[in-house]
Amino acid sequence: MRLKINTISTFFILVLASFAVNAQQGEVTIDQDKDIEKLLEYKKDIKTNKTFKIQVFQSVDPDRAQKEKSNFLNAFGDWPVEIHWNTPNYKVWVGNFTTRLEADRALIRIKKKYMNAIIFQPKSGK
Repeated sequence: MRLKINTISTFFILVLASFAVNAQQGEVTIDQDKDIEKLLEYKKDIKTNKTFKIQVFQSVDPDRAQKEKSNFLNAFGDWPVEIHWNTPNYKVWVGNFTTRLEADRALIRIKKKYMNAIIFQPKSGK
């Protein structure tokens, strides 16, 4: 009798499981306005000047800034480096990163040598 109950229970569990598996199948249809596609195409055509840079050093002494630029190039050399003058400081800027994620990944490497390095977005003039 006990074997019969176990067999029947197992049978019902298998039947219910097969219904559960079949119940999870489906199809999704997305109905969107055609203007959305036009808007996405328009957005792709817009050129944005969003770039990120990392500032690794600043000083009022242009010779120290030049020396630090050379030191950075010797240590890393993976990214372009420039000295930007903003009264009264000479700043050493690194990179031309197109995404924040790319800049964050570079910053992790750079912070090992330059603890005070920061990510920023330059104003449109630079």
